[in-house]
Parts: sequence; C-alpha cells; structure tokens
Amino acid sequence: MSDVERPALVASEARGLLRMLRTGPPRTRAQLAELTGLARSTVAARLDGLINSGLVIPAGDELSSGGRPPALLAFNPSARVVLAVDLGATHGVVALTDLAGDILRIESAEITIAAGPEPVLDWVVSAARRVLRASGRARRDLIGIGVGLPGPVEHSSGRPINPPIMPGWNRFDVPGCLRRHFDVPVLVDNDVNILALGEHAVSWPNETDLVFVKVSTGIGAGIISGGRLQRGAQGSAGDLGHVRVPFTARTPQHGAVDADLEALASGPAIAAWMSAHGAPARTSQDVLEAGLRCDPVAVQGIRQAGRDLGEVLATVVNLLNPSIVVIGGSVARSGEHLLAGIREVVYGQSTPLATQTLSIVHSQAGTTGGVLGAAIMVIQRVLDEPAP
Repeated sequence: MSDVERPALVASEARGLLRMLRTGPPRTRAQLAELTGLARSTVAARLDGLINSGLVIPAGDELSSGGRPPALLAFNPSARVVLAVDLGATHGVVALTDLAGDILRIESAEITIAAGPEPVLDWVVSAARRVLRASGRARRDLIGIGVGLPGPVEHSSGRPINPPIMPGWNRFDVPGCLRRHFDVPVLVDNDVNILALGEHAVSWPNETDLVFVKVSTGIGAGIISGGRLQRGAQGSAGDLGHVRVPFTARTPQHGAVDADLEALASGPAIAAWMSAHGAPARTSQDVLEAGLRCDPVAVQGIRQAGRDLGEVLATVVNLLNPSIVVIGGSVARSGEHLLAGIREVVYGQSTPLATQTLSIVHSQAGTTGGVLGAAIMVIQRVLDEPAP
C-alpha cells in the first residue's frame, strides 16, 4: 500500500461526522451535535469544511413543530470518484465508482498477467483514461486508485513479493508506476483481500466477522474481523493454500504426507485428479464446466476437495469464530459439490459454539466483486482512516 503527499480530503476531526452521515440518514446540525456530544459551534465549523468540499450537501428540511424547519444534511457520494482495478491471471477489469462504491463506468479485457508489469499496467492506464473520459468526470475529482493483484503483496509498499504466477512482477513498484500518470494515492492488495472487502460490502454489510475463501488456480482467504480487513504484519494473512492438510478419520490421507491445501484442492489439483481417473481436465475452467454438467468423476473430485478445504477451515473457524464463511472462485461456481464437502467437515469438527450460528455460503458479489472491493479500500483509506 502506498500514498502520496497531498492535502487530506477530510480533516481528521471531521471524519466522525462524515462517517455518521455516510452510514446513516440525513441529519440536522442539532441532531449531529446531540449524537456526538460536541458543541453546536464545533459541529458547524467541522461541517463547513465538509460542505465546502462537496462531501456534504443539503437534503431538504425536517418536519417542523413550529417556526422555520431545520435543514437536513446528507453525504454526497458523487462528490468524488475512485478508479478500481482487478487483475487476475487472465483477466483485467477497470472501473470508475462514486464514493458509495456504485460503478459509473467499467471496462474489461482478457490479459496475461505473466506478460509482465509494463504491458499490463499500460493497459490499466489506457482503460482508466477511457472510463474517466466516458464518465465526463475531471481528473481533479479522482481521490485514489485501488488495485487487486493475484499474488502476495507487501502491505506497506504495495509491491508484489515473489508472486508465483506473475513472472517479472517481484517487487515491482506498482503504485509508483500508476502515480506517474495519476497524481493520487494508489493502494495495492492481493485479490482475495479485495474480494473479501467487496463481498462484505455487497452481501454482508452488517456482519463484523467474515472469512472469504477463493478456490481457483490457487487458494487464499480474506479475513474481516471486528468489521475491518486483517492483513497481518506484512500483508500475508490468509495464505490458506500453503497450510498442510491435517488428514483425519473423516479425510484419510490421499496425497503426500506433507501435502498442502493447494496441492490437493485447487482447480489444477482437481483437474489432475480427474485426468488420473478417466476424465481428462487441465484447468480450473475445465473443472468448473465438468462440475456444472455433473460429471460423476468431477463431482467426486470437487467434493473431496471440499473435505480437504474443510479440514483446514475447521481450524480457522475455531480460531477466528466468524459468523460467515464465503466461498468464491471458479471451482466454487461449479455447484454445491464443493460447499457440501466443506460443510460436512467443518460442522463435524469445529466446536459447537463456533458453528452455532455459522453460515457457509457461496459468493454473491459476482464478477464485479474485485473492483468493488478495490474501490472500498480507497474510500475507507481516504474518508475513514486518519492520515499517516
């Protein structure tokens, strides 16, 4: 993650008032003073800055019991815009959103992340310019750029670190590259964290503890705890794919003794198992298509992958006690087979208290979940968090 030196859009002391208007209904100055416990003069001074920036606007009048009705104030999500970028192994999506995360313009293309950072980011810059131009918004309205990458990202710098499917990207200065074209903060994270933010915002905004798991070419998790994304000390939290599967009586050993989860339950691993059992497959897409047509070998392989994933997730559930576990990625879109295997093991092996109200569900954010999460990352950083 990285930033640039520029005046803060929202003064630190005004963030509480803005958050109240962003997450609640329009309110009067008197109501804001009562809710915050601040003097009316203090509230008025802080609101002046928010109104001058366009982030807060009049929203009509409240019903009056006599005399002049008090004016209501509301958050204005169209005051600024965010560029959101979701890059995968073979796809790229660039979207322009408002400050509520609503998509104003979007462009997607087939890309090859293994082509290296320069050609991929050249496409990102070109697509970003096109969506800005198509929206009619000026560059001065842009408050930041959020980027999701399909590999490990160092939280403090926004640089990918030894990403396995991204040759040429190791320690590449993604924020610096994009800032040469757009003089705004650039925040970079791995794609699973971005998807977790999008899923949380779209489908489960009232849940404070959620784990999002992506099962595709690789396997990873995004952790929302206490309502906030948890990245860990260096940004590597949620690396489920390299956790050893603890074979149990429910899931007897069927791979190497030290097999990690990705070696058993990722899309390519399931495809290899299918090929060895008479149903040729090579990629996660092949697994998805075979699962959707209920090929018996694919169903068996996907269900077993779910059990393997469940063995690891049972520990995650005991440790973090989420209320929702969301399963996404291409393998999860193959039907109920993967979730059936996960539920079988998690509900059987996690503690009764941890599973008492636990739901294990399919992702609902869809194909725009990545760009939505990237936009939310920027919005939270600029509007919610104090300046560094």
